[in-house]
Amino acid sequence: MTDTAPATLTLTRPDDWHLHVRDGAAMASVVPATAAQFARAIIMPNLRPPITTAEQAVAYRDRIRAAVPAGVAFEPLMVLYLTDNTPADEAARAKAMGAVAFKLYPAGATTNSDAGVTDLRKTYKVLEAMQREGLVLCVHGEVTDSEVDVFDRENAFIDDKLIPLRRDFPELKIVFEHITTKEAAQYVTEADRFVGATITPQHLLYNRNAIFMGGVRPHYYCLPILKREEHRLALVQAATSGSPKFFLGTDSAPHASHLKEHSSGCAGCYTAPCAIELYAEAFEAAGALDKLEGFASFFGPDYYGLPRNTDRITLAREDWVVPESLPFGEAVIRPLRGGETLRWRLR
Repeated sequence: MTDTAPATLTLTRPDDWHLHVRDGAAMASVVPATAAQFARAIIMPNLRPPITTAEQAVAYRDRIRAAVPAGVAFEPLMVLYLTDNTPADEAARAKAMGAVAFKLYPAGATTNSDAGVTDLRKTYKVLEAMQREGLVLCVHGEVTDSEVDVFDRENAFIDDKLIPLRRDFPELKIVFEHITTKEAAQYVTEADRFVGATITPQHLLYNRNAIFMGGVRPHYYCLPILKREEHRLALVQAATSGSPKFFLGTDSAPHASHLKEHSSGCAGCYTAPCAIELYAEAFEAAGALDKLEGFASFFGPDYYGLPRNTDRITLAREDWVVPESLPFGEAVIRPLRGGETLRWRLR
């Protein structure tokens, strides 16, 4: 902190372009945290069973809207789960119900991805329809080959999957989600206007050492996994560059604490209760608070072809302690930085 740092920071209300809220009682526990900060959020479809049709997406959207506190304006933006068997005409149905994207999970890549795509060629007809309808393809950019090191799976995805996909569908809008490497940042920077990327707060703030400081810390374990410091620095540079290709996507992924702290713990960081504060911390550390509004509030809606929000939020320089645990349906959940002090607070 410096003496010249502002006491408050006012931004156009941001949006979250990558969010998990689960379903049922657990969803009702976490939706209010996002709605307090963001006007809209891209909702990931990896439920069990996944949201694979427009009809299912409508019903899921209704359930999310019902969990928003009274008097709070928040709109879920729906995404369908792409599978090997998604019919091409599902793209038109998705567009008609207001969905903005399909999500590519390589089968086995992350939480509830077992129904994901095993071979991109099996999806080409629906990708053609998506390109025609102007729908976005959100990608979890990792290969799942067991012979590829977990820290190298994003780079392998660029070479083996993304470059051929862009060649075959040059006008398909693709968001490379939660990028984690300098190679991914460079790829997106050099790509054309059809390619964008989201960056999470944990990948801006931490490198892989955070998982092992003082013992294994499961609440810092996410997929794609945190990488070396050189990659974190490259992501900070990309996020604070002012490039419209990079925008906010928390990938806030709630899991009950007992499942995170398990012998086979779930992947995901729950950041919804303090997301914008964490981003402010990262941008301030880089001396780039003036770049936060573009990243958080402008570049996402611009990429998706949606209007920018018009209302505002204010962050105050005020120490507060993130709750160590919060209700999560019948269980509890531990937010990232739970029990620790943050220096920015949403008013």
